[in-house]
Amino acid sequence: MFMSKDRVGARTAIVVGGSSGIGCETVFRLTQGGWKVFNISRTPCINIKVNNICADVACGDDAYCGIRNVCRSDGADLLVYCAGCSMAAPLEYAREEDFRYLFEVNFFGALRSVQAVVPYMKRSGGRIILVGSLGGDIPIVFDSFYSASKAALEMLARGADQELGPYGIRVTAVLPGGTATGFTYKRKIYSDDESGCYAEDLGRAVRSLAEMEQCGMQASAVAGDIYRVINSADPPLIKTCGVKNAVYRALSRVLPEKFVLHMTEKRYGQ
Repeated sequence: MFMSKDRVGARTAIVVGGSSGIGCETVFRLTQGGWKVFNISRTPCINIKVNNICADVACGDDAYCGIRNVCRSDGADLLVYCAGCSMAAPLEYAREEDFRYLFEVNFFGALRSVQAVVPYMKRSGGRIILVGSLGGDIPIVFDSFYSASKAALEMLARGADQELGPYGIRVTAVLPGGTATGFTYKRKIYSDDESGCYAEDLGRAVRSLAEMEQCGMQASAVAGDIYRVINSADPPLIKTCGVKNAVYRALSRVLPEKFVLHMTEKRYGQ
């Protein structure tokens, strides 16, 4: 089992976004495995073994300061960034405050979280898990802001692993596909009036995406993949969750791009 060197008996995990979905299931795995877990989110995690810190990753330095405070008091062997949000909106009519908020949660919050733990992990090594999405490799119709933010998160993981590897810090981007969680019902969806001429196509895409998610993997299965990465002696840089998703991602990289985009459009009812 993974253990930072020189920190025997003191495994501390910081989970950002551990109050629901994949994050909550990951917290459960960690507490069952004997980790001391701190959750940072707007709403507390119901797991009684978790130390909750209330903070919004998109607002100021609250989450950053919360992570730093944990690191100063308990150290940090593991950071798991699970926070995320989604919006279904036409590019033409998307409001700047909406897509900037999405990037604050999905990408910049992750970046600040990594910056917060690195000075402490450099002392004895550690693990960083960034929960991305298969949608970062294969665009989601009318949710391209989400896809763009997850693509950026995956590239952040690649660069961070190269930079931090010499200090004993390993970074992995975990890429789930559709997952059955409440995330589906929290998505910001532009109304017909807000979507204009795209309303009908957007509606079909949203319904297809919701069905794909609710018929997809269980959050507990994704958390199981995350936990196996955490405990791996040689963790992968990229971990795609589920055999079907791994095959789909592999095919998207070898098939002609126009064919992949065409199949993506069909998948979302376009």
